[in-house]
Amino acid sequence: MREALAAGSIVEELIVEDPGKHADLIEGATLPVWTASEQNMRQLSDTVTPQGIIAVCRQLSFGWDDLADAQLVVICAQVRDPGNAGTVIRCADAFGADAVILTTGSVDIYNPKTVRSTVGSLFHMPILTGIELQQAVDHVRGQGMQVLAADGDGSPLDLKQVRGELARPTAWIMGNEAWGLPEADRALADEVVAVPMWGGAESLNLSSAAAVCLYATASAQRRSQEKESHERAQ
Repeated sequence: MREALAAGSIVEELIVEDPGKHADLIEGATLPVWTASEQNMRQLSDTVTPQGIIAVCRQLSFGWDDLADAQLVVICAQVRDPGNAGTVIRCADAFGADAVILTTGSVDIYNPKTVRSTVGSLFHMPILTGIELQQAVDHVRGQGMQVLAADGDGSPLDLKQVRGELARPTAWIMGNEAWGLPEADRALADEVVAVPMWGGAESLNLSSAAAVCLYATASAQRRSQEKESHERAQ
């Protein structure tokens, strides 16, 4: 709620059960604030225990222009689980990615569980939806980005990190939770990369793998930028 309000003109009106309980959010608000009964709040909310405040927001709209000069992008290929999609968006935000693309066949970005799983990150970066994977890959590659596909049988992520290959502008393709990336989708990438696992777990779930890949890439890019800045200063 706070992230939506802080994002500017996204919130169009608020509905509250007890205005006094949420005075810190609605005090000084220049948008309409309506009150509703507990029963009505339950009908409006999809949660078992509503928080007593609902924001009516306008839908965000982004295009390719919002990816200009992007250095780190996540492409979710038919990611259909709302919790996973939201958590990937949250990870992308946490590690400084410039945008997230949800391809055709992915979950609706405004699915209530997806919105909640982003924990506000939905309002922090461009999120493009309804784009074919081939189109997304062609666009980011046209901007000079390398395209890496995350999959369990690829080349080791840590090896690419040691070689300094993650410092380049990068777009990560993350596949569906159930079947991963089909061979045709893998073939669109410049390289297939795997997160090395040295324990007994069989695999990582989508959002965990995305967090590792994004952290490694963002760290490499920041080190490269800091090195370039230091060299220019000398």
